[in-house]
Amino acid sequence: MEYFETIKCFDNEVFNLDYHNRRVANTIGLNLNLQEYIYPPSSKLYRCKLIYNEYEILDVQYFEYTKRDIKKFKLISDETIEYSKKYLNRENLEKLFSKKENADEIIIVKNGLVTDTSIANIAIYDGQVWLTPKNCLLEGTTKSRLLEERFLIEKDITIEMLKDAKKIALMNAMIDFDILDEYEIEV
Repeated sequence: MEYFETIKCFDNEVFNLDYHNRRVANTIGLNLNLQEYIYPPSSKLYRCKLIYNEYEILDVQYFEYTKRDIKKFKLISDETIEYSKKYLNRENLEKLFSKKENADEIIIVKNGLVTDTSIANIAIYDGQVWLTPKNCLLEGTTKSRLLEERFLIEKDITIEMLKDAKKIALMNAMIDFDILDEYEIEV
């Protein structure tokens, strides 16, 4: 089985490595110091893709990063989707993403509850606090950090709660916590 980490590198700095190290340890049971493997090629903004298995780091790749413009979401229900570890094989997520039709991104619903998008954890603002799904598919490193900082509260999020949200935000290693000013959700 192969896994990967997506790590933000900018201005020769590597971001949130403690959280990536922790996720690798939780995934394969090995404590690795990922800093030993990551050497950004320049000061540009990079998405570092670190590929590993149960025994070793297999590859480290760098891609110049440009943030996707996401304005329209399509809700996709799947009761069997499983992505509790950051598997290199994302075929199941890609199949769901292919159903997006004219939307930019999907929001995956499992057992009637909001989980994640295909590339990020999600949060909603209910007018008082930021909530994030308790039943996410994969707990991202940014989500972990924001939960520890008590910026986010985990809660089951229904489709109605999502529709009634005052704001939504996406979060992952590359975009941190990105509040969307304009968005549309297609059921």
